[in-house]
Amino acid sequence: MDSRLYFILGDLASNVLVGIVVGWLCALIVGVGWNMLLAMLLTMVIGMLLGSVLWFPLGALFGAMEVMLPTMFGGMLAGMVVGMWAAMTPLGGREAVVIGGVCGLLSILVIWILNSRVRGVTRYETRGE
Repeated sequence: MDSRLYFILGDLASNVLVGIVVGWLCALIVGVGWNMLLAMLLTMVIGMLLGSVLWFPLGALFGAMEVMLPTMFGGMLAGMVVGMWAAMTPLGGREAVVIGGVCGLLSILVIWILNSRVRGVTRYETRGE
């Protein structure tokens, strides 16, 4: 993942945007009384598909490989959470958008943390020299 500010903000905005769109769409589809497992599976697939569709224009702006995995993961997570939540209790559009945006934010934070753990020490850090 690129460490320049443009790309960091682009990754963050891309995931939050995908989470918002997926959350809103899933709240429109799923209603109270749906089977939670069915709602979760359906909205998970919808979130991944929508994340992969939105990846194309966002990837052109912020880097294809840096945006593809996080947006698909964020869409999947937002779809699962909003879908299950909407199956339990009625969700309005505003609540679904907020929940989806938070899921998008959490997903990119998880990916940044895991990426930094896999990479180890970055080029900006020193090893105590």
